[in-house]
Amino acid sequence: MFSFSRACWTALLALSPSLANSAEVLVYGGTPAGIAAAMAAADDGQSVLLVEPTTRLGGLVTNGLSHTDFRTFEGLSGAFLDFAQRVEGHYVKTYGQNSPQVQACFRGTFGEPKVNLAVFEAMLAERKNIAVRMSSRLVSLDMKRNGENARIDSATFLAPQGEKWTATAQVFIDASYEGDLMAMAGVPWQAGREGKDKYGESLAPDQPDAQLQAYNFRWMMTPEAKNRVAPVAPANYRREDFLPIVELLEAGKFKTIFGYPSGCIFKAQTPALPNNKYDINDVSRGLVRLSLPGKNLEWPNGSDEVRARIAAEHHRDQAGLLYFLQNDEAVPQKFRDQAREWGWCRDEFTENGHVPLQLYVREARRMVGVHVFVERDSDHAPGDARSVFHPTAIATGDYGNNCHGTAHEGPRFGGKHAGEFYKACPPYQIPYGVIVPKNVENLLVPTAVSSSHVGFCALRLEPIWMSLGQAAGHAAHLAIQAKGPVQSVPVEKLQMRLHKAGSATVYVSDVPPGHADFAMVQWWGALGGLHGLSAMPAKPGERGKNLHGQYYEAYPYHACELGKKLDPATEDRWRKLAAERKLAPPAAREGMTRGEFVRKMWDEAKTTDPKAPAGKAS
Repeated sequence: MFSFSRACWTALLALSPSLANSAEVLVYGGTPAGIAAAMAAADDGQSVLLVEPTTRLGGLVTNGLSHTDFRTFEGLSGAFLDFAQRVEGHYVKTYGQNSPQVQACFRGTFGEPKVNLAVFEAMLAERKNIAVRMSSRLVSLDMKRNGENARIDSATFLAPQGEKWTATAQVFIDASYEGDLMAMAGVPWQAGREGKDKYGESLAPDQPDAQLQAYNFRWMMTPEAKNRVAPVAPANYRREDFLPIVELLEAGKFKTIFGYPSGCIFKAQTPALPNNKYDINDVSRGLVRLSLPGKNLEWPNGSDEVRARIAAEHHRDQAGLLYFLQNDEAVPQKFRDQAREWGWCRDEFTENGHVPLQLYVREARRMVGVHVFVERDSDHAPGDARSVFHPTAIATGDYGNNCHGTAHEGPRFGGKHAGEFYKACPPYQIPYGVIVPKNVENLLVPTAVSSSHVGFCALRLEPIWMSLGQAAGHAAHLAIQAKGPVQSVPVEKLQMRLHKAGSATVYVSDVPPGHADFAMVQWWGALGGLHGLSAMPAKPGERGKNLHGQYYEAYPYHACELGKKLDPATEDRWRKLAAERKLAPPAAREGMTRGEFVRKMWDEAKTTDPKAPAGKAS
């Protein structure tokens, strides 16, 4: 039976009573972004209180979205890469280095929900200055205002049995998918789509509207008989809602019930996860969709009751469709037999009838902050293989603008989604300003980020959110250290901290985290040194060789090539960059490599510390 349980879950960590309701940093939302933020702030020495409104940590990464959305392994860094490596380590330890489970986990990016949850909990438990409070929903904020600016003093939460409790902090981080704390603080936000004229976006509609990217559940299912649980009819199941699909089945519109990537009703993402489990998703551009555009419009600003009703409606529709296909005699026998070969995983979501506790909220509120991320932010820089340069970048992405649809045309079965798009683009940088509100001095927002609808459709991925969360945690520390507002955090110092933690601010395909030159190369890239090394490719957003499905080898033209001889044009540009930074470049000589030049600049920078001046958010 589908439900939102509010049973109290005790804190993961035992801290002193003085820290139970007070910390230097309070993170609302135990999403991957929230977990990364909490860990980053804790690693910098801050006391952290992580508050999760549900009974399960990890957001969608522990609620069915196990087929992680990214393009290349070279685009993964920082907290998410650490998480993935630990997931892989779990499978190595449990099953052996050469086991099918290790191969299936795809370097740790394809983890079973229960494994992902265990890894997140272990990562938090390692940091004794983090306290976790579960099943506590935000109900109010105590604010202090000074003209146009404001600060949050405390937050009050509602616990499962109806009691309220209040927590204080110096910096607050809203890592909820919906931006609930951000909105309660009075920060401007947007839901829906901007028109083309607002930001000049080619993917935007002509006129603004209230449409949102559609939601669906990410079921976790298996064809393994020993671990299979047959779905039951959901509450308020109505057989007549699903009868129209029979005509499509009889007309041969589908090859199979479960498949990939098309010609099916339920997209069983391949390859399979460890232990033959499948992340079930919406079929892009399909005749039958799991996502239900228009049914989610009340979600962003909705009450708990409204959101519970919307989630229940999605569950009734999607689980009801599955039950119908498995059991109704009107369904042709061959399709009924196919459907019955699948079921819920017996060892997943055991506290919730083997189904995820959270709906996949692809888009809700979006902050209007210091920098609004729009379509052109992930486009190529003029004539460059790389994307638009952002000197205040705190994270990278490589997926591209992706929207499953915002409206539906025609019948429920056989119609089509509108507002759907999938745009290829080069790996892009994400500036600090997307997580910074304009006027609340001690708030950072790494999930409901400042962006247009089109821009958000490039940022709405868990690895990116986790990178932004990590940046928010380190930025919180810098703000506390300086006793200043988050808007004045020295971005160059933040970038240095991120690089030290193995988190990239520019995509470099041949110098990964863990490489001896990673921090050096990231530093040079943050100054703009890696832009202009390769010309714009003939095909915008050109990718490497396809590995499988949505996954590719490294993007071409994005290598640093430290051993390559420095050509005159690059040397001239780099010497000008050195002069701008008041750095003394190496003496000119024949045969100097890129690595030799950058290493001299790196050593010079470490001596003169040109990064000490504070940068400004943009």
